[in-house]
Amino acid sequence: MFKNKLYKGLGLALICAAYTACKLPEVAQRAENKNTPVSFNGSQDTLSSASIQWRNFFTDPNLINLIDTALKNNQELNITLQDIEIAKNEIKAKKGELLPNVTYGAGAGLDKVGRYTSSGAGDASTEITPGKGVPEVLPDYRFGLQANWEADIWHKLRNAKKAAINHYLSTVEGKNFVITNLIAEVANSYYELLASDNQLETVRKNIELQSNALELMKIQKQATRVNELAVRKFEAEVLSSKSLEFDIQQDIIENENKINFLLGRFPQPIIRDKSNFTDLVPATVHAGLPAQLLANRPDIKQAEYELEAAKLDVKVAKAQFYPSLGISAAIGYQAFNPSYLLRTPESLIYSLAGDLAGPLINRNAIKAEYASANAKQLQAVFDYEKAILNGYIEVANQLSKISNLQKSYDLKSKQVTALTQSIDISNDLFKAARADYFEVLMTQRDALQSKLELIETKKQQLNAVVDIYQALGGGWK
Repeated sequence: MFKNKLYKGLGLALICAAYTACKLPEVAQRAENKNTPVSFNGSQDTLSSASIQWRNFFTDPNLINLIDTALKNNQELNITLQDIEIAKNEIKAKKGELLPNVTYGAGAGLDKVGRYTSSGAGDASTEITPGKGVPEVLPDYRFGLQANWEADIWHKLRNAKKAAINHYLSTVEGKNFVITNLIAEVANSYYELLASDNQLETVRKNIELQSNALELMKIQKQATRVNELAVRKFEAEVLSSKSLEFDIQQDIIENENKINFLLGRFPQPIIRDKSNFTDLVPATVHAGLPAQLLANRPDIKQAEYELEAAKLDVKVAKAQFYPSLGISAAIGYQAFNPSYLLRTPESLIYSLAGDLAGPLINRNAIKAEYASANAKQLQAVFDYEKAILNGYIEVANQLSKISNLQKSYDLKSKQVTALTQSIDISNDLFKAARADYFEVLMTQRDALQSKLELIETKKQQLNAVVDIYQALGGGWK
């Protein structure tokens, strides 16, 4: 009768556990949106420059050598590589949880039981060998193996392993994203350095031109054609240009050191070709289709893997509500005398047990973990959609920027030509007393400013091409 009641009680407990496990908390659900516009600004171009290897995209051999060095020595990239190793080890740990946990052990001790206990009374009436009873203080020697294994009936452990794999793939894409950004940063810094070199050369030529004009003003003052004010104005302009020269030199030093930092080395000169900067032609870029960003941009792929991992984490958290089945087994030898320790079967011991356990009352911690897993899944959905939207907008902005910068550069080139010609015209008119010194001064100032702006626009053109190559997901392949 007692056994029947016990079985009924166990059965009722299992039914209750199953019922409460199935009754899960309500959580928000949202499917990710992978839809993208069919094209960039109506373009029918299906070829994406992201498929071009960076060695073929950039043609300057000095820049290629710099990028090569950065990919070997950059500290941030090397830190990311260690993240990949950490993620690899996490996969191994999750795989290990699927296998039985086997341990070995050995021990020795003394055991003294009370005479007026069931064990003590039994030992007192027992003879080990004829005429030799069980000692009152009984030694204990043992060694053996023990195994524990959780049967993954709800796929909790397998889903945890799959989540770890997705986290690993996410770190790989994170490394690719770092590579893409590193290449773009080195290239942009290199073009900024070339632009500063050319601005410095332009300012030095202008200083020479202004110095000649200053000498002309001094001669004109001696001839009483101009006063001391004209001389001071031109002298101030020369000093202003010389001050600008030192500002640009400082920019060059900082740009060089920025590149050296990206290359993981201490400051040293950056080898580069300083000539013909304004003649550089930006590479032609093919935007392709917006849908190609899903496969080409590492940050989008990284967000996708994190989303898959978050979905699996929800399944793992859900499985915590269900009963778990554990199996344990042990085998070894135990005896009170070392000489008896290896006798078989007298000293052989073994055990085999199965345990079924599940949460029944006070499951708030499991509910909280489940709700947090779902919230993280929603975060991953929003991160994924954000990455897609950000990628599309970056490409659209850069495409528009490239087009507008080309138009701006064409106009500024004409402006520089006109102002350069106006310098000679203003000098001739001044010598013929048909223009005053202020017109000569302003013409030289405007010409210098237009030349510096032209160099800046050329730099922006080159940077825009690098930026759209990065936005398309190029560089890591």
